[in-house]
Amino acid sequence: MAEAAQYFSSGNGNCSGSGGDDNRSSELVLSQLPKASGWLKAGVTLYQNCWFPSNALPNIISFQKQFKADDQDIILASNPKSGTTWLKALLFSILNRTDCSPSNTPLLTSNPHQLVPSFEFTLYSNPKRHDLNVMSSPRLVSTHIPYSSFPNSIKHSKCRIVYICRNPLDVIISIWHFVNNGHPDRFWKASLEKPEKVLFLKYEDLKEDTFFQARRIAEFVGFPFSKEEECNGVIEQILELCSLSKLKELDVNKHGQMRPNFENKLFFRKGKLGDWVNHLSPSMVERVDKVMKEKLGDSGLSFKMSS
Repeated sequence: MAEAAQYFSSGNGNCSGSGGDDNRSSELVLSQLPKASGWLKAGVTLYQNCWFPSNALPNIISFQKQFKADDQDIILASNPKSGTTWLKALLFSILNRTDCSPSNTPLLTSNPHQLVPSFEFTLYSNPKRHDLNVMSSPRLVSTHIPYSSFPNSIKHSKCRIVYICRNPLDVIISIWHFVNNGHPDRFWKASLEKPEKVLFLKYEDLKEDTFFQARRIAEFVGFPFSKEEECNGVIEQILELCSLSKLKELDVNKHGQMRPNFENKLFFRKGKLGDWVNHLSPSMVERVDKVMKEKLGDSGLSFKMSS
């Protein structure tokens, strides 16, 4: 998401941090959780076996306690800098294509992150909390929270989850640029166990065959393209509208701000595949490859770790 390079890796501890029944007990639990410094100024806190940004953790706990999923909800989940902005634009356009043409879509004047809010950084951010009941159905919301930390109302409802991940080597480079100016295995497992609930996408696949993947996404969320739409080039129009090159050149994304001192242009970098070869040494690649093999094991999920 916009606000930070969020959830980098699982921790070695098993702190679940229930949060208690009131704010005081929640603050007490949070104060006792392991903490560490890092890229984020606010630091990170180990909670439910994952390192979270310390300043976002109260929002995450509020989300876990309060959110009640609706069967029509569509949740866009991702690791940071894995194609979130692009997928937000695509999903928003797919869901709203009957009401918004490419010439009058809100995407022309609003950043995708404004149109698809985040659980932890918008809807449950302190001190103001939004009323989710005023959102039209299907509610389209995003998160960087790992699947294991989702509330049961999401896991046990019929809402759909579209998850996107990216080659870890490219994520490292993209997130470095983002910060200085996870858990894919669990979503992968969930997609295998509940394919009707979780759609697992790779950024590389979306990049290489965007047309096919857009059709796949539309069918999964229950908004398939009709034959008439395909013949009339509706898919191509949406893909052109949501292309990174198009979004990048819109005035709102060149000069707009999500908040003071946070420019929308930070959401858009190169979006290229394999850019890591220009930044990482062979020894760095080897280290990342080793970590990924340890994390993914025999899950069947893999990423190309060579140029």
